[in-house]
Formats: sequence, C-alpha cells, structure tokens
Amino acid sequence: MNNLGNIIGEICKVILPIKQEFYIGNSNSQIAICTLASISLLDELKDSELFSKVAIIGRLFSENKGIDNMIQYVFKNKNIKKIILCGKEVWGHKSGHSLLQLHKNGIDENFRIINSISPDPYLTVSKDAIEYFQKNITIIDLINETNLEVISKKIKIS
Repeated sequence: MNNLGNIIGEICKVILPIKQEFYIGNSNSQIAICTLASISLLDELKDSELFSKVAIIGRLFSENKGIDNMIQYVFKNKNIKKIILCGKEVWGHKSGHSLLQLHKNGIDENFRIINSISPDPYLTVSKDAIEYFQKNITIIDLINETNLEVISKKIKIS
C-alpha cells in the first residue's frame, strides 16, 4: 500500500502541482495555523492582518510525512503552544483526524497513530518529539472551517 501511495503522490505532484506549503510569520507568536487541504485559505490567511499574529501558517496533506514535519517543527520551535486546525479535511488521507488522534492517543509500538482512520498513519519522528507535542501543544479543532472571520475570533481568544 505504501508504494502505491508514493506512486499516486508523485503523479499528483505532476498533475496538481502545489505551490507554497507554509509561510513564516511572527516569530514571537505562540500560535500556528494548519489549513489542511485548503490552499486558498492558506493564501487568504497569509494576505490578512492575522498573518502578523501567528508564527506559521501551513497546510497538511498527509497523515505521515506531513505530520512528521509538523511535529519536528513544533519540537524545534518551542515557542509554539497552540495549533489552529482548520480548512477542509484531506479526502482519503484524513490528516486532520490523524493529527487529533496522535495528540490524544499517541503511537503504538510500530509508530502507527492509535485510532487513526487514515490509510498510512505511520510516523518516523522520535517518541520524545511526539510526547512533547502531546504535552505542550493545544489544538483548536476547526476542521472544515474556512471562514476567515471565525478563525480570526479563535486567534483573538487564544
């Protein structure tokens, strides 16, 4: 299954090229925003006044490499304390669901995200980084929310 997933991923890169994955904002902010599959929301947030209030805005397409990258980023950038998880869920991958399950349940002995419904929820990041993520990061679950005003209110509350 993993080889087929990699092949499909390479085909998608050619057919549906994705431009920017993330934008770095205010290094003093404790907030990160993840727009899941909503690339237009990523761009909209980057061009809004909210951009100056968040450390990073990025997308999350995959339940494995994408989550690995996110965990590594917050582990290295310990200033981040909250992740606003918004935008449309990634069809088939359910990366938002997997991120929530990782935060809640962790991984098993095979580094599989416990209770994930994703097809390939296996991570390579260290257990220390995962434990740090679980203990030190708060996730605000706004999966499927694309309204900038609603997201903005959550950031102002945070």
